[in-house]
Amino acid sequence: MAKWIAKHEAPEPLEGPVVATVTGGTILWFALFVVQLPFYGWFADRGQLWWVWTCAAGGFLGLIGIWYVRGREAALKRHAADAAAQARQESGGAGGAAEA
Repeated sequence: MAKWIAKHEAPEPLEGPVVATVTGGTILWFALFVVQLPFYGWFADRGQLWWVWTCAAGGFLGLIGIWYVRGREAALKRHAADAAAQARQESGGAGGAAEA
């Protein structure tokens, strides 16, 4: 069996409003859970309770996702600030300290 070799380089990852997207999805999961609660008996009678609990699980996993992406975004900002400070320090020496 021959080894597979990529023909193209992988594209850059898309960056966007990640925190807002995950937060919106989490709110949607919790909203679906709350909307289904009045119909709990209906779902139970038909053996479809997994619909309700899937929405609850999605909401709680979304909370973990919000925590994760907020930390990731903060780390990316810290890294960018550190890189900019290091570049100022290397290029300007004392001039970088006067700007800060």
